[in-house]
Parts: sequence; structure tokens; C-alpha cells
Amino acid sequence: MTQMTHPVYPFAAIVGQQKMKLALLLNVIYPEIGGVLIRGHRGTAKSTAVRGLVNVMPFIRVVSDCPFHCDPENPQRMCDRCLERFEAGEVLDWIERPSPLVNLPIGATEDRLLGSLDLERALSRGERRFEPGLLAEANRALFYVDEVNLLNDHLVDLLLDAAAMGVNFVEREGLSFSHPSRFVLIGTMNPEEGDLRPQLLDRFGLCVEVSGSKDAAERSAIARRRLRFESEPAKFAEQWAAEERKLSLDLAQATERLKHVTVPDEIWELAARFSLSFETEGHRSDITMVKAAMALSALNGTPEVTSKELVQAAELALPHRFKKHGLRHAELNVQKLETLAEAFEEEKASPETASGHEKKKLTLV
Repeated sequence: MTQMTHPVYPFAAIVGQQKMKLALLLNVIYPEIGGVLIRGHRGTAKSTAVRGLVNVMPFIRVVSDCPFHCDPENPQRMCDRCLERFEAGEVLDWIERPSPLVNLPIGATEDRLLGSLDLERALSRGERRFEPGLLAEANRALFYVDEVNLLNDHLVDLLLDAAAMGVNFVEREGLSFSHPSRFVLIGTMNPEEGDLRPQLLDRFGLCVEVSGSKDAAERSAIARRRLRFESEPAKFAEQWAAEERKLSLDLAQATERLKHVTVPDEIWELAARFSLSFETEGHRSDITMVKAAMALSALNGTPEVTSKELVQAAELALPHRFKKHGLRHAELNVQKLETLAEAFEEEKASPETASGHEKKKLTLV
């Protein structure tokens, strides 16, 4: 029996919502950014963008018989079984496939998320064997949690811990097991239904607020495209196929370029000044900002991060980390960021500063 597939609205056909689309693409290029939280009311293309993203993600190589989709060429990211075979000199058979989209249902149990003991095998054969959960399926994939603010806090904690460490540790009925679990975590939510705890907010790398367009021409374009898609989904998808292929190629090239992007010391200092100016807590904002700026540089094809990329990255990495205001009232003053960046560049370019840097260079040499 042939399994029915539902048509997916093309990512490239989404009108507007530039920040949301950019935040998603940056996480594809550099998954260690830490995912993205998308907040907005119904009908603002949140789920549409997430589901469409899968079709533009570059294909990946996975070990063909591994439940964790290990990379056959990267022993540092392998499960214990694949690593054992690799170190024994075995050539691991692999297949090339698209990164899947794994959904976490609101009513999911801890066992479904983490994995559990295979009770059937334990009872019938007396063997203890790990039954992989959603975190196993999500390795090297997109992990999507719709209405993340309604998810049990304990599950959110477990999910974010795995996302931060890149490993899932399981202790069940005397069974101890771990496996790689590196994924792009995407959460969507409607702020009318409540917010996430501040501790959980900070764990998302980027955060984007989306709303319906206030431009009449843009709204009409959204409606026209949606109606065409609903009327003839296959034909609509074909019309956007070339754009989707180009975007997928751009992402693959950007992922490769990321390995060579450099970050000057001045950018790290400017990131610290951004965080201090907006009174964010901890150091996660600085690190995330620079990672996002690196991904943006790779996407733009620039070999070195500049203040321009950092300002754009800060717009996505800072708003949900304000210390004095809740997320509901978090608004980032972009003009303040640009002013800080301009002042910083003028300071570095001044004769006194320049001569100081020159002396430092000579001393180091």
C-alpha cells in the first residue's frame, strides 16, 4: 500500500517574515547556535516555515544501519557501536538522505523522548536492550516543538539539556546508555497562551517575534500564493522548485564556508559591549551572537565577521535575554546597536587607539 504524502508549502515561497527565515537558515548552517524560538499569533507562517525548511536542507550522509544516523566520516560524532566498528577498521556503509523533521507531541512521555528499555525483549529473551526515543530520531535533524510553552517543564528541561550537550544520557531499570543527539531545536508558540520560564528562554539560541503583515500588497501576495498552493499544490511546488534548489545549494556552500570564517578580537569585544548595554545575564548571549554572526558571514560569502553581521545577529540573540523585562515586553533598540557599533569602530580607528594596537603587535612579535 502506497503511503500518502502531504504537500509542503515551499520555504522559498513564504512572503515576508525575513527575520524568522534568516534565524532558521542560520541554525541550519551552524546548528551549535542553539536553535530558535518563534513567537507569534496564529496564521503568521510559523509552522509553514519550519515544515518547508526540511526541503531546502542539504542532504547528509548517514551510516545505513545505525538508528542514530551517525556521520560515517566523523568518529567524534558517532555512537559507541559505530565508533567501535570504525576503530576496528570496518568501512561503514552509508546512504545519503535529507535531514528529517522530528515532532515532539505535547502529550509525549519521558520514555518516548529519551528512550526506554525494550520490555518485550527483556521478558521474552532476558536481554536488556535500549529502545531509541525521539532524541535518537532527531540526531542530525530538525526537532520541532509546536506550542513549546504548553509542554511539561520537565520535558523541556530534558530536551534543552540534550540540545546543549549533544548527547542523550539514559538511566532506566538498571540500564545505562548514551547516544549522540545533535539537532536544530525549533520551538513555536502563541504568546496569548502563556510564556516560557526565563531559564528556558535563555537556552534557545535565537528568538524571533512574528506578526501579520501591515502592508496591503504583501498581504495580498500571501493570500494569492496560499490559494494557488491549495488549488494545485504539485504545480505550485514545481514553480518554486528552482528557487528551492538554489537555496539548498546556498546552504550547503555556506556550511562549507563556515569552517573558514574568522572572528577578529574586536568583534568579541563589541559582542560583550552589546550584552552589557542591554543588561543581559550570563555569557550565553555573547557566544550565541558571535556564532550567529559567523553563520551570517558564511551565508553572505564574507570570510571575516564584521560589525554589520554582529548587529544583525544581535537582533536575533538578545531580545529574549533582557534582565529587566519579561519576554512579552522585550523590544530591541536596533538604532542603539548601530550607534554602539559606530562608536566602537571610531574608537578603534582613532590615532591613539591605533598606535596602542601597533605597540601591542610589536610586543607580541
